[in-house]
Order: sequence, then structure tokens, then C-alpha cells
Amino acid sequence: MKDLWVPISGAIAQQRNVETIANNVANANTAGFKKDQLAFKEYLTTIEKGYKDIDLPNKEWAPADFYRSYGAERAQVKVDGSFTNHQQGSLQPTNNPLDLGIHGKGFFEVLTPNGVRYTRKGTFTINNKNQLVTSDGFPVLSKLDIPESALNREFASTKKIKVPQPEERIIELGKGSISFNLEGEYYQEGNRIGQLSVIEFEDLHALRKEGNSLYINKDLQNIKDSDSKSAVHQGFLEGSNVNAVAEMSNLIKAHRHFESIQKVIKAYDEITARGVNEISKF
Repeated sequence: MKDLWVPISGAIAQQRNVETIANNVANANTAGFKKDQLAFKEYLTTIEKGYKDIDLPNKEWAPADFYRSYGAERAQVKVDGSFTNHQQGSLQPTNNPLDLGIHGKGFFEVLTPNGVRYTRKGTFTINNKNQLVTSDGFPVLSKLDIPESALNREFASTKKIKVPQPEERIIELGKGSISFNLEGEYYQEGNRIGQLSVIEFEDLHALRKEGNSLYINKDLQNIKDSDSKSAVHQGFLEGSNVNAVAEMSNLIKAHRHFESIQKVIKAYDEITARGVNEISKF
């Protein structure tokens, strides 16, 4: 019954697919959410041996012919990896001055207990310390301003340049209304207070999801040195890029595929049970 591992491998992969699509559907209304997709890898004996070596006997089949597997028991399928689709979501108006939506490839930089993380979810608020924070209470960071002198190699080699730590870039606001422009600069009572840190990356697929709409970037070289070209829209939120109707259709297909594989496994189980019962009669 070594052939049983062929449908089992498919069932495991398809179950993972069902879970991934179900998570996409569950977050169809989550601001800034990016859907995940899976890549599958298959191994087929025909690709290795060629079709000529696996031709079926052109004759009346005998019982012995059914035991010739032609290496098919080594076929398998597995999840080769997953990736996040970073397609832009639609901007939806909320009329909340602390809701910020990004149009472009940028991410807001926030500070969590685990370090600096990045998010597209712009549902911000102000805590009791007058700090601009995410819906989970993580402080939003201002843009890292490096002195021009630090870019001069001769000066940097002779002087010690102090780079502000993330804790020093937490945005603290005063009283009064706040406004943001497209560059992420924020104003209170008409006075410019600072600028949001909106980060763009060389390779978006190098980012890893960490839950709660947060991403982690493990390679500093992946951060673009140039200024962000993304636009910050006040009073808007970026919606999820999940098409609920399409994902529900994919979920139904994946679930039916999983059920079909289950029937195959059940058939193998019944064949085994019947074989055991027949042998016990002798």
C-alpha cells in the first residue's frame, strides 16, 4: 500500500491551500491586508523516465498487470512555498483625520516590543501620552533624518555621527487639529511638526508577515535609499486586495479537490480491509 502516500501528499498540500484561501477570505475587510498564495511542486515519474518507458500493455489485461506501478508510487505533490501578493488595494474614504492610506509601494514604520516593523494598515490613534500609535498601540515613527555631513565620507571618518534610535523617533503630538500632506509631513495649527517614516523596499517579496498586518524586513540592504514616492492620503484607508467573490470560488474548488482526495484515500483503505478479510479466510 505504498501507493497510498501519493494521495496523502496531495491531501496535505490541498489542506494547506484551503487554510491559506480561508485566511484571505477572513481578512477581506481588513485594512491594508495583502492576500497570500501558494506555489506547488509536483514529482511525476513520466517526467523522469519519459513516456516511452511507461507505455501500458496493449493486450487483454491480466491480474498481474495491475501490480506493475511503473514507479507511480513515487509521485507526489507538496507546497513549495508561499508568497504575498502586494497589489495595491483601493483607497476608501473614512473622514477620520487619523486614518492614513498609502498609494504606492511604501510602508509605515512602527515600533513594536520586538523591534521595528512595517505596516500598510493606517488606522492610527493618539494614546494617553499624546503619541501617534497603531490600532494595536504600537508607536508610529517619524522619518529618519541623517545629517548631510554624515553622507560626507571624509567627515564621517573623523567624526562620530549619532544616528537617532527608533525610541527617539516616536511621534508626539500637541493639542489641536492635525493634517498630513501627500509626502507624509504633518502639521498642527499650520506649523510643520515632522514627517512620517514611509519606507519602500527593493524586493517586497523579501518581507515576511508577522501577524496583525505587520511585516519584518531582515535585510537592511533591502531598504531603498531614495526618498519614498508613495503618497499618504489623510482620511482614507487602503482596503484589502482580496476579491471576496473570487476567493470564495477558489475556496470551494480547493475544498472539493480535498474531498476528492479523501475519497481516494478511503478507497485505498477499503481495498486494504477487504484484502485482510480475504486473506483471513484461507
